[in-house]
Amino acid sequence: MHEIRINTSGDKAGCYRELLPQIRSLIEGEPDMTADLANVAAALKEAFGFFWVGFYLVKNAVGTDGGKELVLGPFQGPVACTRIGYGRGVCGSAWKSGKSIVVEDVEKFPGHIACSSLSRSEVVVPLIVRGRDVVGVLDIDSAEVGTFDEVDRQFLEELCGIICRIIWECEK
Repeated sequence: MHEIRINTSGDKAGCYRELLPQIRSLIEGEPDMTADLANVAAALKEAFGFFWVGFYLVKNAVGTDGGKELVLGPFQGPVACTRIGYGRGVCGSAWKSGKSIVVEDVEKFPGHIACSSLSRSEVVVPLIVRGRDVVGVLDIDSAEVGTFDEVDRQFLEELCGIICRIIWECEK
């Protein structure tokens, strides 16, 4: 049994520093990707109280010959968009560029896909395997404008590196 323990009175960076080793411990030794990603989403939502936390995974697109799309994976929060095209919205843009995107106000992001009108800011971090292949994205939404910054980007990129090494690169 695992419990996530975070001293929420500390600063954001301190919370991430406490959380990352706990998440690593949570997913090490568990061979099921769905279980691992579900627990990561739950740990992030529990630790920070984000509006929505989840994963979109690159999969074969429905009804196409070899096309790919992001498909909803494990998440915590309200019902979400199920499929996102390459380069579409914040998630599709992070997939296409292979770079994290921090959006202070989603209303100002060109082509933002509004899965929920309550989402006001967002951070999306690609899951990159072997330094080049994007296999999915971590998507986190807040109900407040300006929630995410470089601290979030830095620590979430570190977290996604841990996830990719353990789940896709078989570091277990």
